[in-house]
Amino acid sequence: MCLDSSGNIALTAEPYALAQDAASAIQMHLGECRYDTKLGINYLGTLLGKSPIPVQLMRTRFIAEAMRVPGVTSAQMFFSALNNRTVSGQVQVKSVAGAVSAVTISPVINPTFGFGVNPLLDTRGQQFVLDQSLLG
Repeated sequence: MCLDSSGNIALTAEPYALAQDAASAIQMHLGECRYDTKLGINYLGTLLGKSPIPVQLMRTRFIAEAMRVPGVTSAQMFFSALNNRTVSGQVQVKSVAGAVSAVTISPVINPTFGFGVNPLLDTRGQQFVLDQSLLG
C-alpha cells in the first residue's frame, strides 16, 4: 500500500489494478476470504512444505486464481528461480482491452517461521511487486 501526493491511500486503474488484483488472488489462502471460503489457494494442503516444489501445480493454481479476476482474459506464470525451497517468478495478466500487466512474485514455500511467515516479507510469507516494464 502506498500514499498519493495528498497523503491518501493511492488508487489505481487498469492495467495496474489487474496486476494488483491478480496478486491479491494468488496470495489468498483457501478459506481466508470470509464472504466466499472457496476462494484462494490451498497452500497448507498442497504446496507448503512439499519437496520437491510442486512447480506445475503452483503454475496451474496461480493461473487459475489470476483468471478469477474480473477483466482478466488470460494469465501466464513464469518461474525465474527455484532455490532453497523458495520460488520466484512473474504472473502476467491480459485485460479485455489487450493491455498486459505483470506482477513479480516471491512466495516462501518453506514455513520456517510458524504459519509460513518470513518476517522479511508480508504476513503470509509472500511479496508481490508490480513490474512496470510491461506497462505502456
